[in-house]
Amino acid sequence: MKTEKLNITKIFRRLPIARKHKDRLFRRVFADKRDLLDLYNAINHTSYTNPDELEITTLEDVIYMSMKNDMSFIISSTLNLYEHQSTFNPNMPVRGLMYFSRLYEGYIKQNGLDIYARSLVKLPTPQFIIFYNGRDEYPDELILRLSDAFTPKLSAEPVLECRATMLNINYGHNNALLNSCRRLHDYSYFIAKVNEYIDSKYTMQDAIGKAIDDCIKDDILADILVKCKSEVTNMLLTEFDEKLHKKTVYNEGYEDGHKSGVSEGFERGHKRGINEGFNKARENDIKHSIDMLRSMGISDDRIICLIAENYNISKEYIMQKMSTLRDL
Repeated sequence: MKTEKLNITKIFRRLPIARKHKDRLFRRVFADKRDLLDLYNAINHTSYTNPDELEITTLEDVIYMSMKNDMSFIISSTLNLYEHQSTFNPNMPVRGLMYFSRLYEGYIKQNGLDIYARSLVKLPTPQFIIFYNGRDEYPDELILRLSDAFTPKLSAEPVLECRATMLNINYGHNNALLNSCRRLHDYSYFIAKVNEYIDSKYTMQDAIGKAIDDCIKDDILADILVKCKSEVTNMLLTEFDEKLHKKTVYNEGYEDGHKSGVSEGFERGHKRGINEGFNKARENDIKHSIDMLRSMGISDDRIICLIAENYNISKEYIMQKMSTLRDL
């Protein structure tokens, strides 16, 4: 029997890719200056009370296909770059270097500073914080350095460095920080509820809906969730779609090449080669599908059910395949 290639679009909807970014939920949660100031105070153990001291300098004009940051602002002579990540990215210091270059360029122009003058130009001190809430396990705090990317490694100290502090804000991590910032705590709790329902085999959209209802009932982000339930749902689905994009691009290219190869095989009449090609293609499809669904935080039990249904193969076979992949 001819099996049908697993099509992730049947499980979750996909959105157009090369388009302007919709506002992230994390940014939406901290859109109010008072909440952003509260977050700053919690991180830096300060007690600023005037939100007007914040000067927002977020890069707004970048689509996600190239480069984008969540928020940046200046307070007390520091240039703070905050970014939210649901997938660990060791290249954040490289991106930070590019972000800060643009932000400093804008700061210099805005303040009429002359970098060719004989006197030293005074610049705000940079701080780069990454708020991580992906499904992979990481410590409460992890320091990422630009110099880790330099090759070859030399004995001399590099003349350039950019350091990013990654804070794990998954519920149960960094409790002191979460307890110091109600908004951050509520965001972490809400995402944990979404993941809890996903692990209970709800679809992504249903998991988001149930988590929203629970949090409204418990007065968690209720001011946002009551007014913007549909918007929040779309934000999370959009983030999900973008995480999936890079993996699906490969699969789509593979599918096109696979179809072309099958057609050529028919023309040459190599029936045996075609059958072997189908079997190998299915093996590769199953492997890529398992990797993809795991990267999305889907539980192994749910993955087994989804692939068994779409490929019409036994769950025992899938379990064996998953065990093999785990050992690699």
